[in-house]
Amino acid sequence: MTSNTPVALVTGASSGIGEATANRLAKAGYKVYGTSRRGAKAAQSAITMLALDVTDDASVSAAVGELIRLEGRVDLLVNNAGFGIAPAGAEESSIEQAQALFDTNFFGIVRMTRAVVPHMRRQGSGRIINIGSILGVVPMPYIALYAASKHAVEGYSEALDHELRTRGIRVVVIEPAFTKTSFEANTIDPDATLDEYRTVRASLAKVFSQSMASADDPDVVAQTVLKAASAARPKLRYTAGVAAGRLSLLRTFAPAGILDAGIRKSLQLDD
Repeated sequence: MTSNTPVALVTGASSGIGEATANRLAKAGYKVYGTSRRGAKAAQSAITMLALDVTDDASVSAAVGELIRLEGRVDLLVNNAGFGIAPAGAEESSIEQAQALFDTNFFGIVRMTRAVVPHMRRQGSGRIINIGSILGVVPMPYIALYAASKHAVEGYSEALDHELRTRGIRVVVIEPAFTKTSFEANTIDPDATLDEYRTVRASLAKVFSQSMASADDPDVVAQTVLKAASAARPKLRYTAGVAAGRLSLLRTFAPAGILDAGIRKSLQLDD
């Protein structure tokens, strides 16, 4: 490895967006370390896998420590690890399930950031790319907790970028819409279901399944990550894919009532 080879760390890199991102970065010339809770399993030869659980402080510290021991630096952190809850009423998830969702989707990013930023500050450079969601900008009913976790990522990232840019570090959020394999593979069922929502759950399961059939490939998101990583002056937010771009424009320019009606129509909900 040459001394000017940038080093990237990608969480949740065993499948979906994380795997596609790790491979895309490796092809672009990064020395890539991927992580998964299962650790070093069979992987692309260009990717070194590290064991990491983003909900565990000691695991985060150990993985970042190992990376620094091996490479002496980290130039890019891609916070991708996360999961969702299948469409359901917000009250159909227990507090414990809501906390578990935030522990991975939001606090996992906080843990990784706290572990990596001191090294980036010492270098005087670095980039943190957080995989958010267009649902962190345009919240959808019946996935309220997931949307809330991604809203938290948006706010944290924007504030953090203000703090760190004078130290040579930039923070970016990527906002995909539905992406094939990743969301479904990392979605769990609500743990406090109610008969009240049975019909709408079944209806939304069909709507979401149809949406996934035409969803973007994970490499669409990976290409956007590479664009954000390579930009000399990165934007704070990048949408990934046509659907996400369209929703972002509607959120920005459409009257609230039109956006509201559009969301309900797309989900086949009664007014």
